[in-house]
Amino acid sequence: MRRALKPAAREPVVFDLATRPLRDINAILQALPAHTNETAWAIANPRGAHAVAVGVTTPVSISIDGHVGYYCAGMNDGAHVTIAGNAGPGVAENMMSGTVHVMGDASQAAGATAHGGLLIIEGNASARCGISMKGVDIVVKGSVGHMSGFMAQSGNLVILGVAGEALGDSLYEANIFVRGGITSLGADCEEKPMTEAASAILETLLKKAGADADPKDFKLFGSARTLYHFHVDNADAY
Repeated sequence: MRRALKPAAREPVVFDLATRPLRDINAILQALPAHTNETAWAIANPRGAHAVAVGVTTPVSISIDGHVGYYCAGMNDGAHVTIAGNAGPGVAENMMSGTVHVMGDASQAAGATAHGGLLIIEGNASARCGISMKGVDIVVKGSVGHMSGFMAQSGNLVILGVAGEALGDSLYEANIFVRGGITSLGADCEEKPMTEAASAILETLLKKAGADADPKDFKLFGSARTLYHFHVDNADAY
């Protein structure tokens, strides 16, 4: 009997931002049907363009060859986006699901307000990483700037390097795992015991992100829950 041959892998559809408007490219990606056969896409010459690959709602793979400006992969809902460079402010902002992988550094507000999915940053992230995160998982293999995790409502922020000032200020129920040092904690943020459940979450995220790190080297930070309801004794912290 003859063995059935596997279908040949499709070559990615390549868009060149040097010759085609970004608006056209985003419109095509946003209009992809749920069961498209064109599952691999590539964007060449981004040259720091803003809002690249925003609003994609189809589980396709998108590789971006170079640096991008602000809001790259914003509102992503299911796509796997790889950025072979650095990302400007708000990468993966308001992401719902899928994966965004930054191979370089990320500027301010990475993963801001994101509801789900996984954001991986190979380098460092600037200030306010994970601000107001609402269920996303973020793994930063370098360090993060000040006010990271500010008002984080749910999800997990993993930092392999050092955390800047006011980490987790006014956070709610998100977990923040830090392997390096802590410059300072924000209002209502405190160190928590590393439970078995928390350790399992951390181990899973490290594996997903391809991070060579031991969960035992991390500390867990969360909300002290003193700001949930106004109390006059805590007025200085508001």
